[in-house]
Amino acid sequence: QVQLVESGGGLVQAGGSLRLSCAASGGAFSSYAMGWFRQAPEKDREFVAAISGSGGMTSYADPVKGRFTISRDNNKNTVYLQMNILKPGHTAVYYCAAARFFSTIRGGTADAWGRGTLVTVSS
Repeated sequence: QVQLVESGGGLVQAGGSLRLSCAASGGAFSSYAMGWFRQAPEKDREFVAAISGSGGMTSYADPVKGRFTISRDNNKNTVYLQMNILKPGHTAVYYCAAARFFSTIRGGTADAWGRGTLVTVSS
């Protein structure tokens, strides 16, 4: 069973950038599609971005297109989320997830979840 640990969250001013990382262990990392999700206070968890096992396919939620970039390094068993031009509405706990199928991860179907990392964007 793959295990996931997120890092890179913190406090940033509006307009700033952060790069989140998610380190995987215990599984064949390149065989998993990886995704990022977020949950803002008093809101449901929502999809942010996903990437296929090879990195050849990506998918983004409309609100983050052109602002966030997902990538992965299969040699380091790590997936990243580069977040630029952050705004207070991006404040949330960000989770990474691993799934067998890229086609289903966007809907939240995953084999493993991390515990999340908090991103706070101040105005």
